[in-house]
Amino acid sequence: MPNGKSYWFPAKRYGWGWGPPIRWQGWAVLLLWFAALLEGLYLLRHGRQQLPFRLAFTLVMVLILTLVCYWKGEPPKWRWGDRSQ
Repeated sequence: MPNGKSYWFPAKRYGWGWGPPIRWQGWAVLLLWFAALLEGLYLLRHGRQQLPFRLAFTLVMVLILTLVCYWKGEPPKWRWGDRSQ
């Protein structure tokens, strides 16, 4: 962990993005996010135009999780694995 920072979400070894949480705070965020997503989709199950609202809600929830990962995760960049081996 460079600069002494304590990241909640590590960078993936291959590709771009983050892997599973490595600290309890990350797991708490992920579980709360998942519970909020399921509850929101459950509440939006009725209605005449339910699909657009469900899609919009899901996109907003993904954006929120992505912002949390940017804020509390390792800086994202394309990675090709551990080149020292």
